[in-house]
Amino acid sequence: MNDKVKKILLHPGDFVFAEPGVHVHTLLGSCISITLWHPRLHVGGMCHFTLPERPNGRSEDRELDGRYADEVMTLFQRAAAKHQTRLGEYQAKIFGGGNMIRRNGDDINNSIGTKNAAAAMQLLMGEGVEILVAHVGEFGHRRIVFDVGTGEVWVRHHSLMGEERLNSLNGKT
Repeated sequence: MNDKVKKILLHPGDFVFAEPGVHVHTLLGSCISITLWHPRLHVGGMCHFTLPERPNGRSEDRELDGRYADEVMTLFQRAAAKHQTRLGEYQAKIFGGGNMIRRNGDDINNSIGTKNAAAAMQLLMGEGVEILVAHVGEFGHRRIVFDVGTGEVWVRHHSLMGEERLNSLNGKT
């Protein structure tokens, strides 16, 4: 990777929207990162949310919180509007939603990772955003790097079984 590239590390609840020349990094377990990229303007954003929605609901007097999927979509809408675009013009990729504990008898369909992945997909589809890639679920965690200039995302998946895979996901796979 180029030394002139600005590197941003996202923690749970963080959100960034940037121009080319930025690589956004994060580490995901059951959390989800959504990358949105505009193929003509080469701008985009990434979030790192922890839950589908705020446990006690959102009240209008509270600031938007990037830990919750529904509030992240509002952050994406506001960022897109600043670039005179709408979310339907962007391409999305979804990562994370991993199951971090493997126990017999666990219902992975009811895990927080599965619920987070479903929330991301539903919210994006509701906005008319094309989802190019969904690298979600399974057991283990992921390291993500998003190149805002190209829209490409590198994923390193570490399974609970000790396996490691590196993928470059540009939506053409």
